[in-house]
Amino acid sequence: MTQQFKFCPQCAAALQIVTRLEDGGEKARLRCPACDYTHWNNPTPVLAAVIEYGGQVLLARNAAWAGRMFALITGFMEAGETPQEGIAREISEETNLETTSLDLIGVYDFQRMNQIIIAYHAVCTGEVKLSPELVEYKLYPLDKIKCWPAGTGYALADWLKSRGHEPEFVEWTKRD
Repeated sequence: MTQQFKFCPQCAAALQIVTRLEDGGEKARLRCPACDYTHWNNPTPVLAAVIEYGGQVLLARNAAWAGRMFALITGFMEAGETPQEGIAREISEETNLETTSLDLIGVYDFQRMNQIIIAYHAVCTGEVKLSPELVEYKLYPLDKIKCWPAGTGYALADWLKSRGHEPEFVEWTKRD
């Protein structure tokens, strides 16, 4: 699902797969034959939060998602902010909650989307008011929440383990 670049952002020539010697050996990448631009296609950092709200975990459903899937609050870091500032901002923007405590859970790869997820545990207070990006939220007791076998689901599982709970994973069927 990563964006496929076709043209050079510097000179507009068509990009080509070109193999060159780089640190660590030969690497095939999209490169511009006219100006030598290289599209590195590095993963994008994404911030995620296991929100503890009133002793339960808040999961939300994105307006763009089909079905009734609920997940962690996530978002992109903005220039000039730390990951901690970024996730606190995302929590506030998407749920209207104030973050009173923030601890790193871990860093997770999400190769399908070419992302690196930086996940935090956030203790939050206030009144939930969802942004238009989200259509619904649910609160789950720690012993009733189920994880999903992908990026943020593994972060949730690690956080549950740190709280003495054995995570349970939902069965995931491949979608066409």
